[in-house]
Amino acid sequence: MPPLYQKIADELREKIRNGDLRAGDRLPTEPQLQEQHKVSRNTVRLATAQLVNEGLVESVPGRSGGMVVRERVTLTFHASRAEFPGGYAETDAWRSEVGAQGHSASQEFELRIEALSAELAQRLGVEADSPAAVRRCLRFVNGQPSSVQDTYYPMDLCNEVPELLSPKDIAQGTTRLLADRGYEQVAYEDEILARMPTPVEAKMLDLAAGTPVLLYIRTGFSAERAVRVSVTPFAGDRNRIVNTLGDADVIAKFRDREEPA
Repeated sequence: MPPLYQKIADELREKIRNGDLRAGDRLPTEPQLQEQHKVSRNTVRLATAQLVNEGLVESVPGRSGGMVVRERVTLTFHASRAEFPGGYAETDAWRSEVGAQGHSASQEFELRIEALSAELAQRLGVEADSPAAVRRCLRFVNGQPSSVQDTYYPMDLCNEVPELLSPKDIAQGTTRLLADRGYEQVAYEDEILARMPTPVEAKMLDLAAGTPVLLYIRTGFSAERAVRVSVTPFAGDRNRIVNTLGDADVIAKFRDREEPA
């Protein structure tokens, strides 16, 4: 038999998922849950702590606060559609993707120069501690931070394509810019893993305690060299990553048939 706190958490989770408890609704108070389930205060706290860790509820201070159901927007990131030089610029493509899913998109951009870690330097085929330009996009969905993308460009490449050192977002996108300058990316290596966030990531993405990130790392290659590494922690409670292989039109037709009449 599962422990009592698990049964309470399961019951509350199901009410959130089926809509009986909606975003902004308060959970029953601790005394109410104690009375309802004939359990101790500590058991109730273990149950609500599990829901907090899952990102389903948050503790709101004050007399009108308590355990409140969080708004959950799950964004789908289509990795196989991203960053093709013939389409939209990267930012425009991302905004379009968010808009197509019924949400509003915004982002903050910054540029910095830093020494490459051994791990990133190995991906780029350069010496560890060599300098790189880092172009950061902190991305928001409906005003809530969703992901932060740091893209690393080795400095010797920046010397050949100085626009990479621009402190502003690049209108045509860096993928198209590099292609125009003879560095078309013809191959990508993607890595996806889950881990707990660093303190900086947790703050930037406004993550509840216990919420992991989906770490998506893409290394882009021209025919001659690795030209960049993009490291993107996605908030694990509000994102999913989809990668399509083969004929996407076949998949689209199948998905259309799945839609209810």
